[in-house]
Amino acid sequence: MELTREEEKLLKGEGGESLAVAYRILLAIGEATEAEKLIPVKWAHLSGVNYNTIGDSGMAFLEKFSKNATVAIRTTINPMGFDESKTPNLSDEFIQKQMSIVRSYRMLGTTTSFTCVPYEIFEIPEKGSPVSFAESNAAVYSNSILGLLSNKESALSALASSITGKSPYSNLLLDKFRHAKVTIKPDYNLSTELDYGLLGYFAGNTVRDNCICVDMCKEKLDTIKAKALSAAIGTSGSCGMFTNEENNQQEVITCGKEEVNTIKDELNTAEGGDLIALGSPQLGLNDTFTGRFD
Repeated sequence: MELTREEEKLLKGEGGESLAVAYRILLAIGEATEAEKLIPVKWAHLSGVNYNTIGDSGMAFLEKFSKNATVAIRTTINPMGFDESKTPNLSDEFIQKQMSIVRSYRMLGTTTSFTCVPYEIFEIPEKGSPVSFAESNAAVYSNSILGLLSNKESALSALASSITGKSPYSNLLLDKFRHAKVTIKPDYNLSTELDYGLLGYFAGNTVRDNCICVDMCKEKLDTIKAKALSAAIGTSGSCGMFTNEENNQQEVITCGKEEVNTIKDELNTAEGGDLIALGSPQLGLNDTFTGRFD
């Protein structure tokens, strides 16, 4: 991958150790994905905020990294482990470590949005704009629904993009990777967000390409169904985008009731419970749950 003279200087540490680490991360990813260069991105969204997710090693890394780094572009972040505006019924140790992570992100200059759905809260860049989104639902939704260009980033790669303002020019940032080779055809009635979530889980778990075609009879998805489909695709595999553009050269794979029931059995970890929690993918202010509890 070719770097500019300025990028080479920063890689060598002339802009500080954190910036050098960020460029090393992007260089390694760029070489692994056969990127020709780095390109500017307009927005980064970071995962790796909840202490339960990144643990002590992630907390220590952020504390050191944030001492001499500042974000170069708009940077929003995922939810943390509790609502900061309320007194949590959690151990003092967990609270202290979680707030250490939050302080590091604030030192970096991020917008402490604490959301998985930043596209519902902040102004969306122009269609076709490159961004760097680590949250799986946000990356898939932005590629598929909003027309933004994002690879399915990791917590580290999106963090690197946030302070360099750049991302490797590869995979879903290139048009040739944004066309599906496989179509997933549902053979059951799609009505609730659960139906779309199960379809998305099957699609993401079955197809290992950058982009999947999902045959929904050209239906225009409402937001909550699109989020359910995006989140399930993003969490079940490596795919970062879906489309409904079919062609005669695509392989067609059917998803029927048998496949859906198998997925339900796989994901179900309890026969019953006293508490039902909703929110992943994050429910927005205008979302209404339309499923049924039996």
